[in-house]
Amino acid sequence: MRRGVVAACSALLLLVVAARAPGHDGPPFPIIVDRQAGPYVISVWADPDVGTGTFFVILAPAPGKSLPEEMKVTVHVQPTSGRLPEASYECKRQNLRNRVQYHGEVEFDQQEMWRVRVQIHSELGAGEVSTEVEATPPGFGPWDLLLYGFPFILFGSLWMYAALRRRFSKPPT
Repeated sequence: MRRGVVAACSALLLLVVAARAPGHDGPPFPIIVDRQAGPYVISVWADPDVGTGTFFVILAPAPGKSLPEEMKVTVHVQPTSGRLPEASYECKRQNLRNRVQYHGEVEFDQQEMWRVRVQIHSELGAGEVSTEVEATPPGFGPWDLLLYGFPFILFGSLWMYAALRRRFSKPPT
C-alpha cells in the first residue's frame, strides 16, 4: 500500500512541475540548406509558429571569400495569397564561437503558406534566398501536456487499479 501512495505522490508532483514548465512545440527545422547567394552560403532554420515565428540565418563565406564583421540580415515575409503586403524584420547577430548566425522573430497572423525572403548586405555585396513555409498553430500551451498525456494517464490508472485489486483480493478457498 505504501508503494502505491509513493507512486501517486510522485506522479502528482511530476504533473505539477511539468504544468509550470514553459512549453515548446518543437525545434526549428531547416527550410534552406547551404544555398549560395552572391558571396555567401546561406542556411535558414525556422520555427514558424502563428504569433511569433523564429528564424535562424547561418552564414558561411563562398569558396575563396571571407565574411566581413558588419552584415545586415533581413527576413521578409508575405502570405502567398497576397492578402497582406510584405513585412520586413531585421535579424540580430548571435555571439557564437564557431559560426556566424543571426536570429530574427517574425509575426505570422494566421496559419497559411508564407513566402520568406532572406537578404544579406555587406561590403562584399548582397545575397538573397527565398522559399515558402507554412505557419503552424502554436498549440494549447500547458494544456498540451494534459491533452496528449491523457491516454497514458488513463491506461496507467487502469493498470494500477487492476494490480491493486489483484493484490488485495482474497485467495480462493
